[in-house]
Amino acid sequence: MTDIHVRDMSYADCDRVAEIRVGGWRTAYRGLVPQPYLDGLSVPADAERHRARFTQGDGTIVNLIAERSGTAVGWACHGPYRDGDTRTEDAELYAIYVDPAHYGDGVGRALLAESVRRCTAAGHPRMLLWVLRDNTGARRFYERSGFRPDGAQEPFEVDGVMVPEVRYARALTA
Repeated sequence: MTDIHVRDMSYADCDRVAEIRVGGWRTAYRGLVPQPYLDGLSVPADAERHRARFTQGDGTIVNLIAERSGTAVGWACHGPYRDGDTRTEDAELYAIYVDPAHYGDGVGRALLAESVRRCTAAGHPRMLLWVLRDNTGARRFYERSGFRPDGAQEPFEVDGVMVPEVRYARALTA
């Protein structure tokens, strides 16, 4: 992980983040969500959503970029845990995506470690995240990083298909 640099995302990163996110969805969720949905994902539309969210943020949501040799190869986003419309004291990892060409290179570990570090420093007692129940690779990744399923489950609707998600939690200590 020594050649990976994690930094705050800038507005200029929105296009690259969209490429990483769409590529991540198409690779990681193949066979887990409807293929027509994956085929219909649009990098330009996703980039526009990121630009809109980036300019409307209140500072509570943190977007991180992982770079290797000056090129963004991963993105993560975390902030307060959302229980419906209520934000709690816990932190939530909203998203973490790695350019599929860099899977297994430590990019995801570097992003997750920095998110955990920042959430711990901010005083959050736990970090929670949601992962597709059948995404065994992602589940192993989180379990190796100290996360455990806490029993909560929710369906996630994708193109009219209900895809089950499970919640993972990890205690954060200073």
